[in-house]
Amino acid sequence: MGVTVSNKQLSAASISCGGSFNVRLSLAAAPDIMDNPTDMVLILDRSRSMTGSPLASLKEGAKTFIDIIDESTDGTQDGQIGGGSHIGIVSFSTTATQDAQLITSVAALKNTVDALTAGGSTNHADAFTRALQLFNPASTNARVMIMFTDGRTTSGGDANAVATLAKAQGVLIYVIGLVGDGGLDQQAIEDWASDPSSTYVSIAPTEAELVKLFEDLAKNISKPGATNIVLRDQVDSCFRITGLSAPTKGSATQINDTTVEWRIDALGATQPEAATFEFTVRHVGDCSGDVEVNEAITYSDSEGNVVHFPSPEIEIDCGTDVHPEPCPEPVDVEIDGCESAVEYDAGTLALDSLGRMLQLDVTLQRVCPNRRVALAVILSEVDDNGVEYKRGIKTMTIPAHTRATCQDVKLRCIRFVLPEDLDVSGTANGICNARSFRARFIAHYIDHDFDCCDLL
Repeated sequence: MGVTVSNKQLSAASISCGGSFNVRLSLAAAPDIMDNPTDMVLILDRSRSMTGSPLASLKEGAKTFIDIIDESTDGTQDGQIGGGSHIGIVSFSTTATQDAQLITSVAALKNTVDALTAGGSTNHADAFTRALQLFNPASTNARVMIMFTDGRTTSGGDANAVATLAKAQGVLIYVIGLVGDGGLDQQAIEDWASDPSSTYVSIAPTEAELVKLFEDLAKNISKPGATNIVLRDQVDSCFRITGLSAPTKGSATQINDTTVEWRIDALGATQPEAATFEFTVRHVGDCSGDVEVNEAITYSDSEGNVVHFPSPEIEIDCGTDVHPEPCPEPVDVEIDGCESAVEYDAGTLALDSLGRMLQLDVTLQRVCPNRRVALAVILSEVDDNGVEYKRGIKTMTIPAHTRATCQDVKLRCIRFVLPEDLDVSGTANGICNARSFRARFIAHYIDHDFDCCDLL
């Protein structure tokens, strides 16, 4: 069967600036269908959410799958599944139906697919039950279910119980998901699929991608396992690879800060087999928001298997930095040649005094987009008896940010000048005295969306 599944998953959907996450690569392969006759059941979702173009894409993908298996089992598209293999079709909505038994007629299978219509709710448990009933317990053929769905279970019993029973009887279960109107239950489809789920689950974000997944699965099912696999994964420059875990099969090495290589001598050459490899990645760049992790990924093997990996994104939350006060303008002073002293008029500064400067940073949490914030900073100095003395107050307007969601906003470099003649430490050691201060912060939104009701 060649490489039947290739997948790439992230351990987290979002991280903070400088955070880390794991990347998991998965492969599954099986022997040539010519030498390993296989009974395959296509389990096709025809619920209401499939109405229109999703159902059309499903039909195109399923018929492409049938054509590829037709050619691969006997070398030609002669209208018959050869080599002792068969295909059956189960479709489901509120209930499931066995639309085609395990047969070899390509025309009958494609006519069955074309006749599907959408409507009703989604009963995954009945779909698995009807598919399991198609298999002949006396047959020595390998058994495979390929479940396609675009939504969550909305009727029927526990689909996981039936899928678990099928797997216990030696059935390999692949799940292809399409992100539909009702959303996918990611945990549920991972529970239904064979282990490891990352190898046997594929998610199609678009209908066009759905057709491609059916096509690639059929092409790889028709090839003999995979040997001399070399997979090289390069992450985006916003990330650095910081560690590798031992793969479940083969060996892995780190080529540089952003690239790893995974090699497997043979996978699925004599029986269906899966392998996974994980590595740890840390965010190091200036990028934020939704960032695509992949820079490039390449795959090769001696059999020429066609392999496509998804390109997942991760959300990086770096907050928003605001500098409410500009840094002081520098004064340029030059000393020429061998001059050991120079006099230079640097101009005047208001409120000149011997003293120190206190610089404060503060983070405003969860500031909503498109709203300015008014901030006040109140500073006092505290003597040994706990008495407070006023040392200054600053008010400022924090500009609105335009990120899609509420963000933490960090304010940097809020400066107070503290002359030494106001020192209340009680000692007379000049500028080296220890001094204690207390800062208070008050902040609120300036902008709001409230409108008074029209009482006229």
